[in-house]
Amino acid sequence: MQGTETERGDLPEAAAALIRIAGLTKHYPGVLALDHVNFDLKAGEVHILFGENGAGKSTLIQILAGAQRPSSGEIWLRGKPIQLEAVHQARRMGISAVFQEFSLVPQMTVAENIFLGAETTRGGFLDRGTLRRRAGEIIAQLGFPLRPNARVQDLSRAEQQMVEITKAFRSDLSVLILDEPTASLTERETERLFQLIDQIKRRGVGIIYITHRLQEIKRIGDRITVLRDGRYIATLDAKTAGEDELVRLMTGRVISEIFPTIRFAPAQEALRLEGVSTRSVVEASLYARGGEVVGLAGLVGSGKSEALRAAFGIEPLKGGRVFLKGTDVTGGRPRALMDQGLFYVPPDRREEGLIMIRSCLENMTLPAISRKPIARGIFLNRAAERSAATTLGKRLNLQPLKIDRAVDHFSGGNQQKVLLAKSLSRPVDVFVFDEPTVGVDVGTRVAIYGFIRDLCEAGAAIVLISSDLPEILHLAHRAYVFHRGRVQAELAKADITEENLLNLFFERKAA
Repeated sequence: MQGTETERGDLPEAAAALIRIAGLTKHYPGVLALDHVNFDLKAGEVHILFGENGAGKSTLIQILAGAQRPSSGEIWLRGKPIQLEAVHQARRMGISAVFQEFSLVPQMTVAENIFLGAETTRGGFLDRGTLRRRAGEIIAQLGFPLRPNARVQDLSRAEQQMVEITKAFRSDLSVLILDEPTASLTERETERLFQLIDQIKRRGVGIIYITHRLQEIKRIGDRITVLRDGRYIATLDAKTAGEDELVRLMTGRVISEIFPTIRFAPAQEALRLEGVSTRSVVEASLYARGGEVVGLAGLVGSGKSEALRAAFGIEPLKGGRVFLKGTDVTGGRPRALMDQGLFYVPPDRREEGLIMIRSCLENMTLPAISRKPIARGIFLNRAAERSAATTLGKRLNLQPLKIDRAVDHFSGGNQQKVLLAKSLSRPVDVFVFDEPTVGVDVGTRVAIYGFIRDLCEAGAAIVLISSDLPEILHLAHRAYVFHRGRVQAELAKADITEENLLNLFFERKAA
């Protein structure tokens, strides 16, 4: 199915497609989420769904998973028309989805979560022994380091992601839908997932895969379908599609430079860590000055995030000192550190950064509710709060600018903008951005990079923690590379090369 920007896609022959969609449309109140979209999935292929946040990708996969019903359009499975009205119905047909937002019960065990809704009983009672045995068999097949008896609430986010993936394999599988599945996985876990995808492709399973990571598309993709504003734009061969072409199709505009040039004008030292140690960090030392971007690079689990989380008071500090604008703030609590000009933006907006059921207004102004003009004694100045939130929403280009809407009702890119807006609600001298572009599209990335540039050129110190190598290469004026909890090296701008970074990631000497 090759297409152009003016086409809606030629419909493939039913016999050639595992799943075929024709004219799929979905209306929400005031929103056309999908507009006559055509799509097909072949057995044994990875078909990438690509587009900006809000393009319609999530709506499409929710319909295929049985979680939403279309307003109009047709769906065929193996050439036969089907109606998908519930998730359990889709699963019985062999269609399983792993969404970005987990659907796990924290108080239950891994085995109980895997078979939730499909429990084995004996004499009217839950057969826990059979559940554990069957869960253990699937986990072993997938090669995940999970214990069937472990409670989900005690697992890391990466382990919870593995539980979600395991759930999809509890029955015969024909179609697997993966929505940003590697966002919480380490490099080793990601590679294991890709090996698993290769295995199930050979068994004839069709995979619909959503990602914003272009390197993943090249690694596992067969075809790419681009959506924009709820419409079909084009389908391309994943192996030959160029990055510039994908960005143009996705955004509708040419982005000649995704990464901006950030003026380097270092001023006084704003943040210093001396010999900081935590459970996973060993005597890390670094500094950041106003007017510069300092990159912290390294593999997931290398300690780059933990060092700054400890400095901000959200992880235990075992040793070392932290200085903010020359003042010793070691052991300070987050609120006190924010009052002194340090702001940490966490990588997981849903778990740590935002209160998803509350409005954008409340989220954006939360760090400033104890400060004038929003604070009026023990009361809130609602008019000042609304004015501040509206200004922040406009500055970050929140779309739509509905600050009273719950954050959970916005796309991932807009949620990230709300998270960043929080850091602007009060005076800040040092911004720590921990994986600021995880799970957002290229258009939103460009906006975030411009945001970082503006803050730096206004004189702020920026610490950018990133597992995305191009971000460190293009944005950082200096970089520290972490390896197994230690600062492996400090690199000046001229030495921040892909070869040097990769060598240091794996404990080899830089070139």
